[in-house]
Amino acid sequence: MELYLLPFECPNQPIKMENLITLGRNKENTVPLASPLVNERHARIERLEKNFILRDLRSAEGTYVNQTRILEALLKEGDHIQIGPFGFRIENEDTLNENHLLTSKSKKWNEQLCRVPYFAKTDLPVLLLGASGTGKEVLAANIHKNSFRRMGPFVTVNCSALSESLVESELFGHIRGSFTGSTQDRKGAFEAARGGTLFLDEIGDLPISLQPKLLRALENREIRPVGSDKNLKTNVRIIAATHQNLKKAINDGQFRKDLFYRLNVIQMNLPKLRDRREDFEQLLYTFAKEYKVRFSENAVQVLKNYTWPGNIRELRNLISRTSAIFPNEYIGPEHLNHLIEPFALGEALGNAVSVPLLQDVERDLIVQGLIANHGNQRKTAADLGLPKSTLNDRIRQYNIDIAALLKTRGAAI
Repeated sequence: MELYLLPFECPNQPIKMENLITLGRNKENTVPLASPLVNERHARIERLEKNFILRDLRSAEGTYVNQTRILEALLKEGDHIQIGPFGFRIENEDTLNENHLLTSKSKKWNEQLCRVPYFAKTDLPVLLLGASGTGKEVLAANIHKNSFRRMGPFVTVNCSALSESLVESELFGHIRGSFTGSTQDRKGAFEAARGGTLFLDEIGDLPISLQPKLLRALENREIRPVGSDKNLKTNVRIIAATHQNLKKAINDGQFRKDLFYRLNVIQMNLPKLRDRREDFEQLLYTFAKEYKVRFSENAVQVLKNYTWPGNIRELRNLISRTSAIFPNEYIGPEHLNHLIEPFALGEALGNAVSVPLLQDVERDLIVQGLIANHGNQRKTAADLGLPKSTLNDRIRQYNIDIAALLKTRGAAI
């Protein structure tokens, strides 16, 4: 599998690992690095059969791999290289495909994403805000992967999926006999994530009664398992996420202000899919490649016009559903009423009736619906998620002769 050199400063511009890559301040290097802390010829990467060797070229400031200064090092996937102020990560092709989710053609969002490798290398808490399905867990995992804790575990706790009686045990663990059914000691998420990253998803749903205990754990870096009289020192990096408006929750007395400020050291606000339309086709084709699905241009235009209330998660789910329902088929607009709720599909088409291409798509869908329902307009309107009066208007607008249509198809009204 091919390997790539991924610059921290611009992760959407990977450098393919060739037989020889030179790095240094001189512009003639394969990778020029403009900084007084970098030598003219600072380091080079050579291919030796299936391996890559990084060699420092007697630089003044040194070359580092995973925080260790080296003269020569065998590179492997996941290694971090540091040359002066410039950082790089070794990645394979599959990981680069995953990184399409973490780059954007939206200038504002990509500026935030390009800063991820820098704050990832700190131990500061990160708060991810955004609607459900925008990719908060994917981003949290990427922050962990870019951190010095990447060799440690990445543990996720969904605070909204547990009852109040179980959340404390899930976070802090418990000892045997501390409550009914606790037949043995159990490590909580803080201990399971020791040396790594603890991702607290939907932190806005954490019961108010448990928030002081979490706050103490963060401030004192120690926890007390349920039923125990001893505190345990912790060693985790916290990333929290929520779709809720935490400032409103604070005003409503549902979230502690001091806990918010403890978590809100670095904040990222993830945009909804409809607010980053310029990324839609790249995301769609990335998932389509993963699930081996092909979409026609007309189908892509309809999908692009849809509002995607479930955001990126909904898009991925739709494509996985497509691969299951229509394996090895070329997906056109006629398939979409089986993949998107009829009302939503009608809305997507209705929002684009001024576009000639989508007018053709809408007409084809109406024709297919009328044929499938033997000319019954009420059923066709219901299938397409349109009011019957709107369907009547569309039939007149597109000059659809239902009797002639069904006669041609060998059917009867």
